[in-house]
Amino acid sequence: MADYIEGKRPVIEALRAQMPLISVLMADNVQQDSQIKDILRKAKQYDVPVKTVPRKVLDERSERGSHQGVMAHAKPYQYSSVTDILKFAERDAEKNNGAALVVLLDHITDAGNLGAIARSVDVIGASGLIIPGKRSASVTAATYKSSAGAINHVRCAQATNLASAIDRLKKAGFWVAGASEKAQHTVWEAPLYGKIALVMGNEAEGLARLTLEKCDFLVKLPQAGHVGSLNVAQACTAVMYEWMRQTTARAAEGE
Repeated sequence: MADYIEGKRPVIEALRAQMPLISVLMADNVQQDSQIKDILRKAKQYDVPVKTVPRKVLDERSERGSHQGVMAHAKPYQYSSVTDILKFAERDAEKNNGAALVVLLDHITDAGNLGAIARSVDVIGASGLIIPGKRSASVTAATYKSSAGAINHVRCAQATNLASAIDRLKKAGFWVAGASEKAQHTVWEAPLYGKIALVMGNEAEGLARLTLEKCDFLVKLPQAGHVGSLNVAQACTAVMYEWMRQTTARAAEGE
């Protein structure tokens, strides 16, 4: 089924995030207000065709009935394969004194969290992101928005089986670190350097039992306040930066 973004503000955000769009569809009787003018301006800026169609065409394609006279037809996101990510991770390791980072998400459900994590993956320079193909958030307009367009630069793979993907990473020489409140050691104490596969759990339930069993060790963030834990995207970013810090420190020491 085609992926349509409905409504003035969502279409503006999709254009701003440079989400790959086939076209913008605009009702022939839509009022030329400031938002519509902004859409036309941004569509021209990013070379996205604007097509004027009868309003009934939008009504027929609308899933929520909230198109406000404008919809954007989005291109399907082009996922990488786990094999691709492994290949790029090996290249990264060769360039970075044996260090590479791959992030796996164990059935997180919020596309906004996926986007926020993708943004951090890009900033940190991780080799890629692996998500389950089912019962998990996928790349949507919300992902482009929360990643500020960074998802365009991140290799993201949908794995048929997350446990199998972890096994492949282990065979490639990665240590698998699971982020969990059950961990005995904080990220400051854990060996978060070199070739690391970082696994983050579901927003509500954390890591699944099978995923926990696949991890070589567990890590948690140190706490001084009263809140039980950070949002999964915030926590993932903090752990990734600790990987970067430890890896950079060991490289400087010549280890």
